[in-house]
Amino acid sequence: MAVHFYLALPVEAEPEFKSKLNPRTLSAKICGIGNLEKDQLMSFIYIDESGQFKKSNDGEFFVVASFTVGDSKRTEKRFKSWLKEKFPKKMRSQPEIKFIANLDVIIRYSFLKRANIPEGYIRKEKIKSGELYTHIVGDVLEKYLPITDHEFRAFCDQRHVKGITKAKFKSILEAQIRPKLPKNTIIQIEMVDSTSSANIQIADWITGALAHYLEGKKNGKLYFDILKNNIIAEGNELFKDHRQNKKPNRSD
Repeated sequence: MAVHFYLALPVEAEPEFKSKLNPRTLSAKICGIGNLEKDQLMSFIYIDESGQFKKSNDGEFFVVASFTVGDSKRTEKRFKSWLKEKFPKKMRSQPEIKFIANLDVIIRYSFLKRANIPEGYIRKEKIKSGELYTHIVGDVLEKYLPITDHEFRAFCDQRHVKGITKAKFKSILEAQIRPKLPKNTIIQIEMVDSTSSANIQIADWITGALAHYLEGKKNGKLYFDILKNNIIAEGNELFKDHRQNKKPNRSD
């Protein structure tokens, strides 16, 4: 999944970052575009998720992660170059290549334990996956707010949001973030095909890496260590105080 907007650190950004660089300098440095003025900065945020709610083999956690970068064409070029360097010709057409290191990006993410999904998102022992997924994406988007800019554009991986239409998905998220944006801010929330978007695939690598880390899988700590300097805030665990006694038959 993904968002695009003028980059500004939220007011709740961690003190250690504020003590080192002011938001404009930090934004320019991370985006790799020098000392441009803030109103010249344009940033893109891309969001993706790990697995499905219903699949037990997808692990204990469900993760939605995002990254923002100042020049989406630059990351796309790096993606294509990386493929050529790391993989033989017969593998270059693979649509989903996981885990890229040392990206010059800002990362924020939210996650939940599948066992902690509240009863409010379950109907007839089935998960209302569309509503739950929308809730998690909204939580991630709010991590970038409030901002004073006048464009907020989000681009998400194409996904079936069961139980709600894509139009409803967009309207729910827009209504959630609108109060924290300046009046007349342009909001765009779109779903795009990950197989044709290098940046969505990069978001997929990041999400997969964080899921590996949370699950304690092989190389999970290595992936996290590679990304940790790009992670602005600690991942937000949703519903962490919720416990379910009965596990439903999960459905996406």
